[in-house]
Parts: sequence; structure tokens; C-alpha cells
Amino acid sequence: MKTQIVTFLCLLGACLGGGLPAIAQERPVAFTNAELLPISGPAIAHGTVVVVGGTIAAIGPTATTAIPPNAETIDCTGRVIMPGLVDTHSHVGGGWGGDASGPIQPDVRILDSINVRDSGFWKARAGGLTTLNIMPGSGHLLSGQTIYAKLRKASTIDDFAIKDAAGKPLGGIKMANGTNSQKDAPFPGTRSKSAALVRQKFLKAQDYRRKVAEAKGDAAKLPDRDLEMEGLLDVLEGRIVVHHHCHRADDIMTVLRLRDEFGFKVVLHHVSEAWKVAEQLAKAKASCSVIVVDSPGGKIEAMDLSLATGAVLEKAGAPVAIHTDDPVTDSRLFLRAAALAVRAGMSREKALEALTLAGARMLELDARIGSLDVGKDADLVVLSGDPLSVQTKVLETWVEGTKVFDRADPDDRLFAVGGYGAGRDQKAHGCCTDARLSETK
Repeated sequence: MKTQIVTFLCLLGACLGGGLPAIAQERPVAFTNAELLPISGPAIAHGTVVVVGGTIAAIGPTATTAIPPNAETIDCTGRVIMPGLVDTHSHVGGGWGGDASGPIQPDVRILDSINVRDSGFWKARAGGLTTLNIMPGSGHLLSGQTIYAKLRKASTIDDFAIKDAAGKPLGGIKMANGTNSQKDAPFPGTRSKSAALVRQKFLKAQDYRRKVAEAKGDAAKLPDRDLEMEGLLDVLEGRIVVHHHCHRADDIMTVLRLRDEFGFKVVLHHVSEAWKVAEQLAKAKASCSVIVVDSPGGKIEAMDLSLATGAVLEKAGAPVAIHTDDPVTDSRLFLRAAALAVRAGMSREKALEALTLAGARMLELDARIGSLDVGKDADLVVLSGDPLSVQTKVLETWVEGTKVFDRADPDDRLFAVGGYGAGRDQKAHGCCTDARLSETK
């Protein structure tokens, strides 16, 4: 009997008779004869991935991996398949967070302002991205709550949302320090005042938490509902992760002090000067989501950004992911960012992990995404060649067993290569054209 047949049959039985909700993928799909890059293990030169009900049912050498008799078989000879790319920091969708009324706004939710028909989502799929952490901007000390989005076919934000068991959309919260949030009052004017305002707000949240605990569920004793405090309680209780914009080494260390003082979970984003404090970051087991750009600029505090940051952090032993900060880096160039990190000394293995599994861990979604493992979501990227080659093209992107990008489709190809109409959220409407009024790709 071929290997993994038992696992496949168990998953098939669960999908067909285990009481699960309806699934989009109706027919099993087998991708055969590809070079597989599982990320969680060694490459498989001639491998097969079997997808059933939106999840990976089997993976292994083509010669020994069972394929269900009713499966659609796709011959991927000469192609490379890796997990869908995970972007820990994106602004695709045109969403806005906090306004000018104050520097700390944990009650704001970015999901309330995302346009799912934004052309950036088509471009992200064209780059092989399947999961995004969509964030508010960094002009506040705290600009609002983020959303973790799967790039499924979508007509509303609910179609994108990754939800918990209770149906609540998952996400983190966006914080920042440095020069971005330094403005006229009520915003801070210095780095020291920035940290002071954050401390004061968290102290208020701790007091709110104390009052809630003392009420012991008695509605008459509970404090008035406060959306700001509820957002910060999620942080203090560890239910959500702080995604913290920072550049300079002193700003990085300030974030770690605040983390230790209030006990929240944090991922450090950008970290232009992380190479200066790599040993401290490794000792603190601080996760770093790095931006890799070959044309740095835009702000003085990022002037010491280095392409070698990923390599230095890897050597020190700090967790590293890579992000786009789209539109800072176009999502279609995400693979290129990893290639630049490798050129600067990062290992190939850790660079590919930084695009996938490392980011999944930072979003606390690694049980579902980030690698090609049985039981995980069938988020796949089919490539024409090595992922770190500038000649390689993303041929197909699959989310939960459904194809969401196909370079052979003229409409999809437009978003991959650019040209007239590629930056428009909808096509023009007229007697001789079709309106892109809903998500179709």
C-alpha cells in the first residue's frame, strides 16, 4: 500500500462525514511531479501534493503518494511548489485607521475601511501571497486593530477574514514610535513623551481590568463599556499580538522595555537598525519582521537600514520574517526581497521560511498555514522555477484548494505584469466592456 493512504482516507472521511461546514473545493486535486519546498522539511525533487476539502491530505514523492481516483491531476513537471506567502505587514485595500483626534486609538478596526475590490489584492495574488496582516498606518502611537486576511475570492471583508472558533475575525494591534507619531499636541513631540503616553494608557487599562475582575460578572458592578479599554485588555491578556513599527536601535529597545513592563506579546516591524542590537533581540526572543528594500530612503531614522539585517539576526538566533509594507514594496516583488536578503548573507532556508512559516508563527497561525504539511490549509504557489531567481514567474496561486490566480488567464496576467487597467479597482463600464463589479478571480 502506498504511503500516506491512511492519512488521506481519514481526512477524506472527516471532510465528507465529520460534520464540517460546507467547503469550496468540491473535487480533490493532485499536483504531481513538482519540486516541492515544504519549508518545514527538506525539498522533494519529484513530489506530489494532494488537496482535499481545502486542506493538504497528502504530500510526498510522486512514486509513493496515493492519489484518490476521482482527483483532478495537474502535471507540474518542471515547476516548483511552495506554501502560499505570508505577509506580516501590508496596507493593501486602502484602509485607514486612527484620525487626528488622539495618538492612541485601540478602538479603531481596520476591517471597517478595507475595499476588498482594491486592485492591490489581485496584485498580491499575482505575487504568490495568500495571507496578509492588513494594518493601519504608523502615524499614531497606536493606530488601531489589524486583520489577518486570506486572499480568497471575496465580495466583502468577511470573505477575507480568518476567524476564531467563535467567528470573530483574527488580527493584532498596530503600534509605532519614532518620528512618525511626533506631531503637535495631543500627539507627542519627543520620543520620551511617546513612551510616557503609552505607559499612561496601559496603566489605565490595568485599572479597568482590575475593576472588571472585582465585579466578578455582576453587571451592576462592571465599569461602563469602553472600546478603547477592551482593545487594550486584549493586549494585556495576550489574546492579540502587538505589531510595532520601529526603526532606530533606541526605539527598538524602548519597545522591549514596554513589553517587559506590561507583559504583552510583540512583533517588531521594519527594525532598520536591528543589526545594531541583534544580540539583545535574540536574548529577548523578540520576533522581527524585516523590510528588505534596495533603495532605502524616505526618513532619516531609516538611513542605517541594511540588506544584511536578516543575516545578522539569523546568526544571532532571533526569529525573522520578511514583509512588504505594500505599497513600500510591491507585493509582486515579495520573492525578490528574500533573494536580496540571501545576497546579503541570509541562508536560503531561513529566507524562504521568512516568507512563509516564520510569518505564520508571528501571526500565531502556524497551525494552519506557512508550510506544506498534512492537515494544513491548501495555500500553494506554483512557480516556473527557483523562487529566488529573477527569471521565475508565479504561475498559479491557490487558497484553500481554490485557484485564485492563473498567469495564463489574460485578466490575471494583467495584474501580474501591469499595463493599462492594472491599477484600476474596476474596469470601465460601457456597451463593449464588462464591469468588474464583484470579485471573480
